[in-house]
Formats: sequence, structure tokens, C-alpha cells
Amino acid sequence: MNSQFEPLNSLLQQQQAQLEALLLLLRQELAALASRDIDKLNTNTSEKQQVLAEIQATDHSIATNTLLQTAKQQPWFKQRVAVLEQLLADCKQHNEVNQQTLEQSQLTLQRLKTELLSSRGKSGLTYTNKGKPTVDNIGKGIKA
Repeated sequence: MNSQFEPLNSLLQQQQAQLEALLLLLRQELAALASRDIDKLNTNTSEKQQVLAEIQATDHSIATNTLLQTAKQQPWFKQRVAVLEQLLADCKQHNEVNQQTLEQSQLTLQRLKTELLSSRGKSGLTYTNKGKPTVDNIGKGIKA
């Protein structure tokens, strides 16, 4: 690689650091989901949004670089892009794991809610128009 490609190489290094930061945040998010730490999840979400915005800005800078077409033919560029694509694939995979973990957690909470509602008022347990369980709170003393 010669010095004319240094600004582009610098952008690629910056993007690699951003993707590594995103991967770290995704791992922290999984730990926060496992421990059900809502404060950490909220903090993590805002940090992820910031890193994603930085990645997008860097990606735009790379796409508008005047030497991009020339650099695409260089072996060092292809190697660097392969590393970035692998990091991105790792981020996507980890994000899917986090999504499945969150969905399972929500299903568990929904089952617990249904059990609590049914034990609270077996005779008054009904369902909403969306199929969600609810307890009918209308008492016997109400006259229409």
C-alpha cells in the first residue's frame, strides 16, 4: 500500500474499531439481558445507537472517497474488507442471539402473568379482543 491510500486505510481502521466496539456492546447487552439489568440495557441501547451512527458516517466517508475504485483492486484493500465483513457478520449473529434471548424472556414473563391472573381470579379470567388474558373485575354488587 502506498501513501496515497493512507486516508482510505485510516477510514477502514476506524470502521474496524467501531465494529469491534459494537460487538463488545452486543456482548454486554446479552449479559444485561441475562441478569435483567434494565438500567444497563438502557445505557447500552443509547451507546449502540451512537456507535451505529458513527459506523454509518464512516461508511459514507469510505463510499465517497475518490480513491475507492482504485483501491478496490488492491490486495490490502480486499483483505481489510474481508476482516470488516467478518466483524459485521459476528455483530449480526450476536444481535440475533440477543433478539432470541429477549423474545424468550418476554414469553416467560407472559406465561408468569397468565398464571398470576388465573390464580387471582379463576372465575373472572377472560381474554381481550387481542387474545391476551385479563381478569374481569366487575363485582357482584354492581347493579345495571
